Amino acid sequence: MKKELSKIAVEGKHIVKDFRLGATTTKVIKDISLQVQQGEFVSIMGPSGSGKSTLLYILGGLDRPTGGHVLLDGMDISRFGDEKMSRIRRQKIGFVFQFYNLIPNLNVEENIMLPLLLDGKKIGGYKKELNHILELVGLSDRRKHTPRELSGGQQQRVAIARALIGKPEILFADEPTGNLDSRTGAEIMKLLREINQSIGQTIIMVTHSPEAAKSSGRVITVKDGGIV
Repeated sequence: MKKELSKIAVEGKHIVKDFRLGATTTKVIKDISLQVQQGEFVSIMGPSGSGKSTLLYILGGLDRPTGGHVLLDGMDISRFGDEKMSRIRRQKIGFVFQFYNLIPNLNVEENIMLPLLLDGKKIGGYKKELNHILELVGLSDRRKHTPRELSGGQQQRVAIARALIGKPEILFADEPTGNLDSRTGAEIMKLLREINQSIGQTIIMVTHSPEAAKSSGRVITVKDGGIV
């Protein structure tokens, strides 16, 4: 059953991000504030260089803001040290990228379970979750295949399953269809929508595709470092 939209999953307060190169400062994010509710599927859109991916990385704790705050589950993660932030990412956040970042010599099951191993968990207790996720992403019959034996769409499904195995509070996706043809990309978007609707997974996705954005429940448009 889908979760009710009653709790703030992540909130950005007056986020600013500057990049400095010598004496030159470029303002990539200019005072952005936003909230995403638990169970929402939100798309962040904007032209190349608008700051949308930088905003996603800041919300997901992969980058730090120059100014402002990011609240995840009530915690100001923008002020966490590297070790604590790494632990939060492993336990509360899932990431899916344009390029699948799978380990070539590991099979589907092993790639999916890798985050649990890195977090020191015993994967024997996650067999039920693994089977459920493999069924959810449609790869139950590919569990022993390596990435080179899979299509691009199947590899992205493995990456999505890997991001979900730890039951993250938020799934962040950066151009998840950007490396796929239009038909396969549509299938991946259908899968993300089903994941959002079936288990109430909060998803925040960056995309340049209006077609992909239609799968989400809300679109945030970023231009020149601000929300339009």
